Amino acid sequence: MNLIIDIGNTCVKLACFNDGNIIECIRVDRIDAKVGLRDFCKKYHFSKGIYSTVTDLDPEFVLEINKLSFPVMALVSGKTSIPLVNHYLTPFTLGADRLAAVVGANYLKPNCNVLVIDVGTCITFDFVSAQGVYEGGNISLGPTMRFLALHEHTAKLPLVERKGVVSILGNTTEVAIRSGVVQGIKYEIEGYVQSFLEKYPDLFVYLTGGVHMNLHFSEKMPIFANDFIVLIGLNRILEYNNEIV
Repeated sequence: MNLIIDIGNTCVKLACFNDGNIIECIRVDRIDAKVGLRDFCKKYHFSKGIYSTVTDLDPEFVLEINKLSFPVMALVSGKTSIPLVNHYLTPFTLGADRLAAVVGANYLKPNCNVLVIDVGTCITFDFVSAQGVYEGGNISLGPTMRFLALHEHTAKLPLVERKGVVSILGNTTEVAIRSGVVQGIKYEIEGYVQSFLEKYPDLFVYLTGGVHMNLHFSEKMPIFANDFIVLIGLNRILEYNNEIV
């Protein structure tokens, strides 16, 4: 069994994989990560593991990983071997979550042009070609940052919660802000997908990430939700490095 650890800006995901299948996945707050890891590892007989992080690690969490009775590798962009060709010109600056996501997408949809859209603290758009080449991607503001920016960079606009009424036209300032952010993200995603479809008619799109916004897309859009695409990619990278060794 494989232990997969995805460390994000706000939470840590711990997953158990067996023979390529996800057995269980839990989310824990970063502050509880040390205890969560310890308890999770008591449930399964892991033989190896991998972790990725988009932020600096808590030294105590690193110590907890090092105490484990099985080897755990770190995914380091630009250094760790991956089963893709990476055309990113600055691979060492590439977020590990973005790298794992495209590996996962390629693993699930081999020989297919795939766009991965990850809605979290940031919104990322990453493309892997049918030839297994990661061509790069873009980074945009996530919903929380958009709400904060509207509040902090204006004199009177309030800080609005993401959950609530969303409409085409807001009839209150609160609804106008929420609708502007949520609908803006929807149109941004649709614009990217439509642009890629013009070049790649067979495009497949994975929508993932820690922020669920109840976005409703046209059935003509080839967008499919997958909450585990990063974890799947991490597991694939772990197995790939085990194979080449």
